[in-house]
Amino acid sequence: MPESGPEPVYLEGDQWKAYARDFKRSAFRLEVHQTYTMPAESETFHSFLAGKPMPEGFNGAWHKTLRDHATAGRTMTRAKIVRRPLTPCSRYSFAWGIPGNVDAGEDYRIIDVTEKGNPGLPEQDFWMFDETTVVHLNYRPDGTQVNRELIQEPDVEKYLAWRDLALEIAVPFSAYQT
Repeated sequence: MPESGPEPVYLEGDQWKAYARDFKRSAFRLEVHQTYTMPAESETFHSFLAGKPMPEGFNGAWHKTLRDHATAGRTMTRAKIVRRPLTPCSRYSFAWGIPGNVDAGEDYRIIDVTEKGNPGLPEQDFWMFDETTVVHLNYRPDGTQVNRELIQEPDVEKYLAWRDLALEIAVPFSAYQT
C-alpha cells in the first residue's frame, strides 16, 4: 500500500531498532500476514515443527525490552489477524512467541476473520509509534520481509482509525480459543 509523497526512507539495523526502543508513550503493530519467514527464527521454527521443547530463555532479550517499556509506563500493543486453520507460522507464534510477550507486558490481541471476513483493515503490516510515526513492514508473498519503510507525512488519522477498529474487534490473546 504505497503512500504518495517524498522518496521512501527505508530503516535498517540500529536506525530501525531505535524506533522500537525509543518511543515515548505507545507502540501499536497490525499484523495481517498469515506467514512470516524470518531467517533469524528458522532454527527455532523448525524445532517447534519437529515437536522439540521451547529453548530455555527463548526471546529473552525481547522480553526484557517489553518489561522495560512496561516499567517505564510505555504501552506496546499488537493486533494479529488470523484465519483458520492456523498456519504453521501462527501456531509457532501462539505456542512459543506470544505467551512470553504477554507475560512480559505486551498487550497482544487476535482478530479472527475466518467466518467474518476483513472488517475494513488494511492488508499492510505497520507499526505506529506515539500516534505520530508510521512504519510499513513490507513482505513478499512467502512472508519474507522486503523492507521497513518510514512513511513520511502519513495520514495519521487513517492509521489511528485502523488501530481503533482493530482493538475494538480483537480479543485478548489469553481469551482466544485455538
